[in-house]
Amino acid sequence: MLAVADSDSYLKWAACLLGDLPPGCVTELVVVRTPIAPSREQIVAAVNGRAGDPPPVLSARSVRRLAERTQPDVILVACTGPVVDVLVAEVLNDLRPRPVFVSGLPGISVPATEKAWLFRSGCDLFVVHSEREVAEFSEIASRLGGGGAIGLARLPFLRPEPAAPGGNRVVFATQAKVPKGREERERVLLSLAELAARRPDLDVVVKLRALEDERQTHNERFHYQRLWREMGEPGRLAFEAGSMQDQLQRAAGFVTVSSTAALEAIAMGVPSLVLRDFGVSAEMINLVFEGSDLLGTLDELAAGEFREASGAWCAANYFHPAARNDWAGLLSGLVVSRPRVPARSLLDGPEHAAGRRRARLRVEVPPKMLRVGYRAKRRMRRYLRSLT
Repeated sequence: MLAVADSDSYLKWAACLLGDLPPGCVTELVVVRTPIAPSREQIVAAVNGRAGDPPPVLSARSVRRLAERTQPDVILVACTGPVVDVLVAEVLNDLRPRPVFVSGLPGISVPATEKAWLFRSGCDLFVVHSEREVAEFSEIASRLGGGGAIGLARLPFLRPEPAAPGGNRVVFATQAKVPKGREERERVLLSLAELAARRPDLDVVVKLRALEDERQTHNERFHYQRLWREMGEPGRLAFEAGSMQDQLQRAAGFVTVSSTAALEAIAMGVPSLVLRDFGVSAEMINLVFEGSDLLGTLDELAAGEFREASGAWCAANYFHPAARNDWAGLLSGLVVSRPRVPARSLLDGPEHAAGRRRARLRVEVPPKMLRVGYRAKRRMRRYLRSLT
């Protein structure tokens, strides 16, 4: 299996998923160069524990050459939707023999969206991580058509490794997309600072997805560390990047607005809190936590009131028995049968050509070509033709 990732969260997902393959599988992991490609530090953190050198960052053209040379049975396209579409439909579409294309989503995907399915409808296997997600995407697939099989895998970084006893830190897992507003983010920071003031025995850590100068899967308009500086640092907070698992190993409590890291905290037995002050909705990416017993407020955070997740909720959401996982079996069947009729992308056709070209520019075009003007446009067109 060749795995291709384009950002920090997808890279972490791909590395973990490869680690859960049956013994004897030969795997290779690379990062495709895009504007959201992770830094070397992010790459090292994302593949934490994976043997060998950190995966290289390659152009899409180099990914194509690697696939031609190694002829993988499977290509895991662990990328954001538009990049999945470009790689599967254009860059890698005519490989011979044709590999089985696999894609999926690296975290919480409730509610399921048509957009996620459309961009990945050219893949033979779509991997999700709860029975609820399987049901919701199956409904979309039956309504829209296209795509391949939908497989269930437990989120690969949910490992039964309990946190070390006597943890002395509270970890706040940031999210790039939510909450959106500056004032909302400042309220979170102030509540964390109040907790730190009340509990001098605790280290209160803001776990960053990326440093200020690093890119991540989604743009972050108001970076927490920059906000804290602009607020005059009114309290005792630490800001750290790196491995979430390392943070949770020393945690006495965990808090987030919607991060998938909440699931890691549950798996490791860390008491947690999911903030509901800014709403509980699909837009806030926390709808899935309804009924989990984890939803709470900034006041409860300031008081250090964390809690355990509901067992019934866990069974329905991401903590199903391992025997229910079927993605590896579906993948083995696809590799053996090599479907004569590959999955049909719902985005094929001239009406999607312009969007696909724009996405392809984001995958491939060198920064020096991103200038406005007639000559730049001509260079872009020549560059695109050279890739085909």
